[in-house]
Amino acid sequence: MSDRIRRLWLLGPLFGLLPALCHAADAADDRLLPLWTSNAPGETTAEPGTVLPFRENEIPPVTRVTNITRPALTAFPAAQPNGMAVLILPGGAFRRVVTDKEGSEIAHWLNQQGISAFVLRYRVEDREMPEPWKKPLQDAQRAISLIRSRAAEWNLQPDRIGVAGFSAGGQAAARLLCAGSERSYPTADSIDNVSARPDFGMLLYPWNLWDQKTDALLPELQIDRQCPPVFLVHTHDDRASSLSSVMFYARLRQLEVPAELHVYENGGHGYGLRPVPGSRINNWTAAAEPWLAARLATTPR
Repeated sequence: MSDRIRRLWLLGPLFGLLPALCHAADAADDRLLPLWTSNAPGETTAEPGTVLPFRENEIPPVTRVTNITRPALTAFPAAQPNGMAVLILPGGAFRRVVTDKEGSEIAHWLNQQGISAFVLRYRVEDREMPEPWKKPLQDAQRAISLIRSRAAEWNLQPDRIGVAGFSAGGQAAARLLCAGSERSYPTADSIDNVSARPDFGMLLYPWNLWDQKTDALLPELQIDRQCPPVFLVHTHDDRASSLSSVMFYARLRQLEVPAELHVYENGGHGYGLRPVPGSRINNWTAAAEPWLAARLATTPR
C-alpha cells in the first residue's frame, strides 16, 4: 500500500470514504491478465501503461492509466458466484482508463450480487487518434471471447456474460453490442473462435453515441433485432448529452429489443458509484440490481 493511500486510509473515517480507499488500493495491486499471447493487433510494443498523477481535488483519489499497448484484464471473481459475469469498460475519453472509480469499485458492487467481474485496461494513447474507439472495441471483443473460453475455470455460465461501459467505455460497449458476430480484427488463435457477443449490456452515461449534426445515432451503430438486452443510465444535465442514451433506447424500442432507460435530472458525468451532492444519481444501482437478476433468470437472446 502506497504512503498516499495509507495516509488517506487514516483519514477515511473522517470522510466516510474507507470502502472507496480500499478500492483505490486494490487498483494499485491488481494482477493483470494479458489478452493476447503476443502483441495486440497492429502493436509493436507491449506497455502496461503509465499511471497519471492523482488530482489533488479528488478524495478519494482516482486512478487514470494512459499509453497502454498491452491490454489486460483484472479478474474479480465473486465469492459466491451465481454464474454471471460482466466485462467492465471504464471511461477516460479514449485517452485514459479509469481503473478504480469506473473499474474496481464497480467490480466490488457486482461481486456483492454474486456476479464475477473483469475490468479491462484497453489500449489508449495520450493524444488524439483517428477512430479512437477501434482498439478498445478490438480489446473488448477479445476479452469477451477470453472470458467465455475460460468460463468453467471461473464458475461462469457462458451464456450469462455481459458488458458494462462507462463514458467512452460506454461507446465502446455500444459498438460491441452492435457488432454481433462480426469481429473487428483478424483471428489470432483458437480463443477468437469463441463468440465475442455479450449476452446483455449496461451503458452508463455513454459518450457521443449521438451525432449532433444529423440529430441521429452514429451511422455505424447499426442496432438490429438480435441486439442483446440493454440497461441505460444518464443525467439530464450531462454535457455528454443524454440524447445518446435516449436515441439508443428509442431504436431498441422500435425493434422490440428488451431495454430499460433511466435519466436523472442532475448529476453530471463520470460519477461511477460515487454520490454527487444534490443528486439521486448514485441510486441507479437500485434499478440495476433487479434488472441484472432478471438477466440471470431469462433465456439469453
